[in-house]
Amino acid sequence: MADNNDEYDLLVIGAGSGGVRASRIAAGHGAKKVAVIEPQLQHGVAPHYSAIGGTCVNVGCVPKKLMVFASRYPDEIQLSSGFGWDGATAGSFQWDKFMEAKNKEISRLNRVYKDFVLGKAGVEIIEGLGSLNGKNAVDVKSTATGETKTLQAKNILIAVGGWPFKPSIPGIEHAITSNEIFYLPTQPKRIVIVGGGYIALEFACILAGLGTQVDVVYRKDLFLRGFDMDVRLHLKEEMERHPNITLHFKMNPKEIVKKDDGSFTVTTECGVSLETDVVMYATGRTGKIENLNLDSAGVETKGTFIPVNDYSQTNVDNIYAVGDVTDRMALTPVALMEGHRLADTLFGGKDRPVDHKMVASAVFTNPEIGSIGYTEEEAVEKFQNVTIYKTKFRAMKVSFPGGESKTLFKLIVDDATQKVVGCHMVTNGAGEMMQGVAVAIKMGATKEDFDNTIGIHPTSAEELVTMRTPSYSYKDGVKVESDFR
Repeated sequence: MADNNDEYDLLVIGAGSGGVRASRIAAGHGAKKVAVIEPQLQHGVAPHYSAIGGTCVNVGCVPKKLMVFASRYPDEIQLSSGFGWDGATAGSFQWDKFMEAKNKEISRLNRVYKDFVLGKAGVEIIEGLGSLNGKNAVDVKSTATGETKTLQAKNILIAVGGWPFKPSIPGIEHAITSNEIFYLPTQPKRIVIVGGGYIALEFACILAGLGTQVDVVYRKDLFLRGFDMDVRLHLKEEMERHPNITLHFKMNPKEIVKKDDGSFTVTTECGVSLETDVVMYATGRTGKIENLNLDSAGVETKGTFIPVNDYSQTNVDNIYAVGDVTDRMALTPVALMEGHRLADTLFGGKDRPVDHKMVASAVFTNPEIGSIGYTEEEAVEKFQNVTIYKTKFRAMKVSFPGGESKTLFKLIVDDATQKVVGCHMVTNGAGEMMQGVAVAIKMGATKEDFDNTIGIHPTSAEELVTMRTPSYSYKDGVKVESDFR
């Protein structure tokens, strides 16, 4: 057994959002010895792709949002003639130039995490692969030397995140995921994206905006399962309007064949063949637990994920887990919250269980989605008596130059308390709007609170505080199509 001076108060496996936040806050609370273990400190290609900062910084939220910004310019230019700008054209997108700038920015963020976020907090950074060796020890295989050393710890936090899932079909080795898309050397002229979640749809809109012809293939009848039905249908209508996007529902690939010219043929179970330059799978993510040696400490798993309680504690009393590997709510800010609250509880003298209620989120499709709280379907099941307010219109910026895209706003009110228990919007800028709305709803704002708030004019967002007339309601769980107007 190591000397107590060599024992870490907190040893974190994984320097992603949750792990970084937990280690930094723990050190700030006075934990005497804190370290994070991460396989690489600079982003790059296989096998890890990610690096310090985690999926979000390296192959997730941040580079994706940069691509979202790039993809929106053609729409802006298309509308410009309606505002009096003659001769404006989109030009040509330079994939290599963008990727060079993107890589430079992510490298900068890697350095920020290493030198400032963790370095200035006094957190030790260990570059290597960590795995458990019993309940109080972690073996670390050095990335630089390949040598393994064993570290002792009072508390261990597993924050390794997730990994894209690909099914076992013939030719699946030819498919890329959300890891590789950020390192493609050239922009594909055609791409087949398999999946119906937000990652699949975000990249479909991004690549279509950049000029790629996109085929979205989804095995069910409508994408974005778990989102409000009005939101799902609205986005479907908007995506179908885009000339570069073709949606294929109730289709499932059964084989990918690589041709002599380097392109691919995707054949579906129903016999449809799609020709493409790149096949991308976005069909969910699994917990990245395969190399953690969890059995050595008796840590229980559920599939590829690690179950935890409200304090992010596993079945082993001194081993914790936060973020995507716990399969609770796979969002970066949620992982930050989980890591922060764990550190507060362990080292800050506070009692801070996690809080997954009324968490706002955004989907950066074109147009964007912003959501918080219950969907209409969930609210009816839980509260039975519910009133729905919604509006659909073309925003001023779109209608004036003759654009076609429409905006959707929707509020869901629990009749018993008059609290707004759900808010959903589909419009570009939804993520920015929803952050402010989320504060009010998290605090328990009622419909009257919304009504008493003066709108900002002229904006689309003012509709949230001017929807006075219900669209319809539910009584005892049954929809009532009353003519409120």
